[in-house]
Amino acid sequence: MGATRAAEPLRSVLWVKQQRCAVSLEPARALLRWWRSPGPGAGAPGADACSVPVAEIIAVEETDVHGKRRGSSRWQKMEKPFAFTVHCVKRARHHRWKWAQVTFCCPEEQLCHLWLQTLRAMLETLTSRPKHLLVFINPFGGKGKGKRIYEQKVAPLFTLASITTDVIVTERANQAKETLYEINIDKYDGVVCVGGDGMFSEVLHGLVGRAQRSAGVDQNHPRAALVPSSLRIGIIPAGSTDCVCYSTVGTNDAETSALHIVVGDSLAMDVSSVHHHGTLLRYSVSLLGYGFYGDIIRDSEKKRWMGLVRYDFSGIKTFLSHHCYEGTVSFLPAQHTVGSPRDGKPCRAGCFVCRQSRQQLQEEQKKALYGLENAEEVEEWQVVCGKFLAINATNMSCACRRSPRGLSPAAHLGDGSSDLILIRKCSRFNFLRFLVRHTNQCDQFDFSFVEVYRVKKFQFTSKHAEDEDSDLEQGKARFGRICREHPSCCCPASGSSWNCDGELLPSAALEVRVHCQLVRLFARGIEENPKQGPHS
Repeated sequence: MGATRAAEPLRSVLWVKQQRCAVSLEPARALLRWWRSPGPGAGAPGADACSVPVAEIIAVEETDVHGKRRGSSRWQKMEKPFAFTVHCVKRARHHRWKWAQVTFCCPEEQLCHLWLQTLRAMLETLTSRPKHLLVFINPFGGKGKGKRIYEQKVAPLFTLASITTDVIVTERANQAKETLYEINIDKYDGVVCVGGDGMFSEVLHGLVGRAQRSAGVDQNHPRAALVPSSLRIGIIPAGSTDCVCYSTVGTNDAETSALHIVVGDSLAMDVSSVHHHGTLLRYSVSLLGYGFYGDIIRDSEKKRWMGLVRYDFSGIKTFLSHHCYEGTVSFLPAQHTVGSPRDGKPCRAGCFVCRQSRQQLQEEQKKALYGLENAEEVEEWQVVCGKFLAINATNMSCACRRSPRGLSPAAHLGDGSSDLILIRKCSRFNFLRFLVRHTNQCDQFDFSFVEVYRVKKFQFTSKHAEDEDSDLEQGKARFGRICREHPSCCCPASGSSWNCDGELLPSAALEVRVHCQLVRLFARGIEENPKQGPHS
């Protein structure tokens, strides 16, 4: 948040909901407080005192309260009450934010204007707030409600906060990405996408790709040092999973996400580049999955006519098929990070692990600046071979409604690493036990057939890599031969496909590198036990 200029505290006796209250504005703490004060003078704040940080005030407006007086108190006796309304953030359950209004009535017009001017002056100092945004709306994603969600829940908040917008309703795939490559983006303070994780991925690829082109960086080089984008991304969830919102805000509530944009929150997030033989395939921020999750996406793509239920159908079918895949995983451990995938310490707002990683990133940049040897050159790669039911790499917890803790509950958003999860060949029953643990509080890594590593680079090669060009054409008759040949073990299969944030990749052989804090979102991370409402 921007700094608030030093000034003398402002304190008055005003009326809130027909109750006499002492109201104070403390510039040093950037805090608006009020408490009941029925007796003479302001009195001292009690346990029922309410407060709102100035940073979480959306706007302040003069209010007409004429005709609303009733009762026999002094409130009724004010001949011409003057009032102002503070629009602010109210915290609700399950990490949701709500738009709240508190109206303060003043006995004098001059006092009312003093409060208005002082509060507005403090809001003007919050320089991190966006003033002009580019908005992309996917009208087809998820349940097809993106346009309505924006118009009903988001646009009114932007108008209230004096945020101007240029809105583009997309008509085809990759339109947002192509637009971000072509238009002048310097006039915007951020880009907002209304849709699901796929829409966010389009905007991500457009901004990251645009930044590399402007900086002359070759994205196809696996070891290229990528340049961060200067624009923050806002996500208004309107998809089927909304994994990124769940992992960065804690909920997929559109109003909550809009308020994080309005107050100008900023959260740096890692991005993984995925290469195949010196060519960039995609960027990933959430899940790279081979085997089980790759097969689900590959099968569901053939059943788009089924709508969202296709994911459930393909999931059951893939589980019953129970295919395992043989390959080699090589990885470079992320020794610079604090913590481990099983330490039970999730990424939260103001995360210490992510702050330490940022410092590590700055140290590495200094070494590169002075031409010193990259630390990666002297670190040793580790190699794991075998048959796997699934290989997952997560840059975040990948939480969602069905899996509140995600695939890797302790994964961090900005620590420059990915959690690499290897699920070796096992029985169907054991694999089911593993999957069920994603829906409860148990440790899903506490199995002999599951291994998890925190890495900053990894490579994968399928044993059947020579057939990978035909991978997407295989497996059409799998469902008919479930378990006929191998009733209690894994049916062998030549090759799976990679699921990259919900999109299929054409190659099985990959080289993946994590780029620390490459993009910034309008978010602050999941708050730990947030207080509800503008209350004490």
